[in-house]
Amino acid sequence: MAQPSVDLSLLEPILAEYADQKGALIPILQHAQDEYGYLPAPVLDVISERTGTPLSKIYGVATFYSQFYLHPRGRHIVRVCDGTACHVKGAARIIDELGNTLKIIPSQTTDDFRVTFEVVYCLGSCGLAPVAVVDERVVGRLTPAQMVKQVQGLA
Repeated sequence: MAQPSVDLSLLEPILAEYADQKGALIPILQHAQDEYGYLPAPVLDVISERTGTPLSKIYGVATFYSQFYLHPRGRHIVRVCDGTACHVKGAARIIDELGNTLKIIPSQTTDDFRVTFEVVYCLGSCGLAPVAVVDERVVGRLTPAQMVKQVQGLA
């Protein structure tokens, strides 16, 4: 999957905002990700160079916290729960069917960057099991066919 080109000039206002603040790595990464949608390698290189933070430390932070992404994400984020209640009620079939339909496995993004597919282990909606979140919208009592229909309806 080809990654889009990166306009490093978008990083300048972020670095300027935190230029005089020690220990601002996490807010810098958060703002950079807000700007780019993920944390491209060239962006991390510039952050390292400009903040004097070793690149290994930056990668350590970016991979430790689940809020950060090192690869482009889809326009739509689909999270299917496979926690206990959802698993018992058929989440595995939903995950398999959605993966087959999208031709990706969980934690991947379609080649056209339309959908990122994730499996999570609790969405806090066990009473709706099996449940998914599609672009921040909770969808419950799903069947594999209903999940596929939800995703096929995304633009």
